Amino acid sequence: MEKKRFPWKTFLKNLAVIAIPVALQNLLTTTGSMVDTMMIAPLGETSVGAVGLCAQFSSLMFSCYWGFVGGGMLFFSQYWGAKDDDGIDRSYGMTLMFMMTVAVIFACLALFLPGTVMRIYTDKTAIQKIGITYLRIIGFAYPMQILSMAMSALLRSTERVRIPLVAAIASVSTNILLNWIFIYGKLGFPAMGIQGAALATTCAAAVNLLVILILARAQHYPYIFHIRKHFKWTRAYLKAYIIKCFPIICNELLIGVGNMVINIVIGRQSEEAIAAVAVFRTLEGLVIGFFAGFSNAASVLVGKSVGAGELDDAYERAKRLVYLCGGCIFLICLILLGVKTPVLMAMSLSGESLRIGSGLLMIYCVAAVIRMCNWVQNDTYRSAGDATYGTVLEITFMYVMVLPCVCLMGLVWHAPFLLVFACCYIDEPIRFVLMQIHMYSGKWVKPVTEQGLSALPAFLEKHKRK
Repeated sequence: MEKKRFPWKTFLKNLAVIAIPVALQNLLTTTGSMVDTMMIAPLGETSVGAVGLCAQFSSLMFSCYWGFVGGGMLFFSQYWGAKDDDGIDRSYGMTLMFMMTVAVIFACLALFLPGTVMRIYTDKTAIQKIGITYLRIIGFAYPMQILSMAMSALLRSTERVRIPLVAAIASVSTNILLNWIFIYGKLGFPAMGIQGAALATTCAAAVNLLVILILARAQHYPYIFHIRKHFKWTRAYLKAYIIKCFPIICNELLIGVGNMVINIVIGRQSEEAIAAVAVFRTLEGLVIGFFAGFSNAASVLVGKSVGAGELDDAYERAKRLVYLCGGCIFLICLILLGVKTPVLMAMSLSGESLRIGSGLLMIYCVAAVIRMCNWVQNDTYRSAGDATYGTVLEITFMYVMVLPCVCLMGLVWHAPFLLVFACCYIDEPIRFVLMQIHMYSGKWVKPVTEQGLSALPAFLEKHKRK
């Protein structure tokens, strides 16, 4: 029997339709963050470092709610493939409820306990003081940012990627304009410095949310506005949702805690190292921004096929997405390395901080290709219903290998900072091999829809014979 040729043209077209708008949206967001850093740079490296550590607190919040985003997209994409509107509505309602709980908790920490938060991340008093003033304003943005993220995840999973992209354009433009006005005191406003940057980000979050709601209503997009249907759950459905989401939630939460420990180690290095890391995290967003396009494409294309019962198509798509992701990230890293020095200097780094920043980027660009391939494989597994395998691997290697190495190098042996940073990626090659073995086994295909479940026995039997 002649093997069926893979439809590359259709595959790449479908990939581009989803991946390019998402990548552009993330590129816009990252560009906005770079402009933020450049506009804060005249206030000094201490201010840059403080805002960078506040961003790590935001990253911890991201880890806490991203588990629900990942779990929600699993259901959104599979129900979208099965054309089950009620399933989409119910899963969105659950996802929204859990995400907004996280938003309220982190907003309260930022608004009412900012000193405690900053003392956890650094022992530098000057950085703590600046960070406290920033958190007391940015805390108001958290609920709006998370609500926008929930809606964007739903829109992307149902192949409405342009609405989040337009919202991001409006948000980033607002943020840049208001930064110029509030930080430096233009158009009659007082110069607010760091507080102005936080206020601009909060206003931009409100714009992002409003644009998504206005465009979704104008385009008659149904699921966001089915408020009554969002909370019509049964006990069985809630149980199924939690069972599927629980591994993802555990993964993101434990990885978030692990990253917080790493950031605590970094926060106890020199002020030059802290400033360099703050700038590096912004540039890292360029790579992650492009990766996010592939991640969302993997979740939608694979999850949709699994939900529709087209399991062989999902399997073939998943294999190719990994290598396409690796190739694109490799090119992005080459470009980033080529322009690293002028970009780092434009973002206030000089002398020792510039040397450290250059070293961080070189180490990261070597590791990023494998790291992003691991991430896209994990997202593929999740959208197909297997939320456990990648989770167990990532958590195990984080706590058994990465964290002990980072803590020993940074806090006990006081190794050079770049060596401490390199330890953050020592597990990636091993995990890549294990993730590839699991990919080719096909055991990650675990549907939640009737169409997918009915096609599963034949799929598993086929792969058992291979």
